[in-house]
Amino acid sequence: MKRPGRIAALLALCVSATSAFAVERLTGQEIRKLFEGNTVAGRYNNGLPFSEYHHQDGRATGHNRHVQNVDACWTTTDEAVCYYYGPFASRRTYCFTVERSGSLYVLQTHRTGRINAIATIQPGDPEKHADKAPAWHCDGLISQGPPPSMSSRLASQ
Repeated sequence: MKRPGRIAALLALCVSATSAFAVERLTGQEIRKLFEGNTVAGRYNNGLPFSEYHHQDGRATGHNRHVQNVDACWTTTDEAVCYYYGPFASRRTYCFTVERSGSLYVLQTHRTGRINAIATIQPGDPEKHADKAPAWHCDGLISQGPPPSMSSRLASQ
């Protein structure tokens, strides 16, 4: 009977296909090692592009949706990468978990798990984002921005 051989072959095929498409969630330390000194480029879920060079000092030069970064900063937590934009009084913060599948990276909104973007990592600064950016300093006070506003549904509870 050849059935056990066919089943074994089918299982082997499934295992190899699964490993080819395996998704790995990265830790904050892994994200930092991967992003620092490199360019993360891709498209948001609405199709608009982004490309940011991640400086060791915390700056993120480049662009989001064709808008040049003038004050973007980045850092990592235990399980996510976080970006903050703007002065202290009006700071906007966005945090994302990162999953790797082959050479693609999926950035998901940290709180909701919603897919925000698909990206690749380019070694160094091939777009010369650092050369085009104005100077700014990242203060590291990512938690000092105003808290996000509550939705009306939560506020009414």
